[in-house]
Amino acid sequence: MAANQDDLSLEQQRHRKLKRYENRAYREGFRSIAGLDEVGRGPIAGPVVAAAVILPRNFFLPGVNDSKLVSPSRRREMALEIKKGALGWSVTAVSARQIDCQNILQCTRAAMRTCIEELVPRPDMLLIDAVQLPNLEIRQYPIIKGDSLSISIACASILAKVERDAVMESYDGMFPGYGFAQHKGYATRAHCLALERLGPCTIHRNSFEPVRSMVTRPDWFQPVLFDA
Repeated sequence: MAANQDDLSLEQQRHRKLKRYENRAYREGFRSIAGLDEVGRGPIAGPVVAAAVILPRNFFLPGVNDSKLVSPSRRREMALEIKKGALGWSVTAVSARQIDCQNILQCTRAAMRTCIEELVPRPDMLLIDAVQLPNLEIRQYPIIKGDSLSISIACASILAKVERDAVMESYDGMFPGYGFAQHKGYATRAHCLALERLGPCTIHRNSFEPVRSMVTRPDWFQPVLFDA
């Protein structure tokens, strides 16, 4: 019993540290504080996904952290708990084709803006993981490595990661052989070997290397989801 109480006390202390940016915003008079994060800027296939979360002031979720530090099964459980406990949340994906037409930073910002527009209640303060959103009327505060320093950003990172993983797992069935369910579109050795064998498919980012070099080869072909 004592050990459990000690663990709970340590977790409560960690939560207090994770809430320091939120609590500072409350002291400054803000009342609807949203955390934003994205997942998928680095992969060579699939969408970039952003999420926004507004948490109640007393929100407590043991183990919440940067999504990369939480196991896949626990992330899925946490995502359900976050959605249930949040005052508001939203998730937005921007496709590989849109990324090719613009660029990854602009698409990340676009996804975050859509998340903000879809949030109810409307936020009056944004805590964002590293990204600055220009020409935005809402007060914002970018935090480097915010997903490990702010509870709101950490929860947003979990929602974005769970959503993107689910999307990539669905693509694994549509485009067999690439291993999307395993590497989630990142340029692992197995993924690159599959690219050499199969060529890029329609969810690969043609503006990212090594896909970019492949699609300019004269022998390049693009597998499609359905036969003509």
